[in-house]
Amino acid sequence: MYPAPDASHQQQCLQATLSANDIMYKSLGFSIDRQPSSLDAAGTGVFVSRGFVPKGALVSMYPGAVYQNYEPIFFQSIGNPFIFRCLDGILIDGNDKGISKSVYRSCSRRDQLGPLKMCDCTWLTSIPHNPLGVGQYVNNCSNERAANVCYQEFDVPDSFPVELRQYIPNVRYAHDVEGPLRCVVLVALRDIHCGEELFSNYFTLVQ
Repeated sequence: MYPAPDASHQQQCLQATLSANDIMYKSLGFSIDRQPSSLDAAGTGVFVSRGFVPKGALVSMYPGAVYQNYEPIFFQSIGNPFIFRCLDGILIDGNDKGISKSVYRSCSRRDQLGPLKMCDCTWLTSIPHNPLGVGQYVNNCSNERAANVCYQEFDVPDSFPVELRQYIPNVRYAHDVEGPLRCVVLVALRDIHCGEELFSNYFTLVQ
């Protein structure tokens, strides 16, 4: 049994969330949040909570452990709807619970360079330091709700500042894979206004 968080801890968590969203709003002109989806039985969704997202803007990131197409992911995949498959077969496990969560945390501790963290683990909590790292909760479009974002793959260059890696919500599963880190982001297909839910097409991906 874990003790219930006290009121001061809950207040600190709330302030941290507000601070990250405030920074996002001031920097990008919008902020996003996880909320109950507007679709029946869809669970959690992602909404524009402030401002508006211009067409072509990066709206969110797909977090998770990154697996090469030959690496084992069987046990992590059981009952897991959050595994994203890239065009070249690379997989990103965006599940923030169970064995997937444990694997991500383990890999993040393995890769840490002294005090420097090589990835963001806070997307596994309710208060991510990088509020963009909620892309796994964007729901699929429907006949009534057209997609307003699409997926785009990119590789983090080796020249990316090491001190900023703590904000990237992705980590390699393997420790001996060379080359850039694969990431997937969601990009706005049109202007998206405050209060709108984000919808993607799970079968549309831009390389």
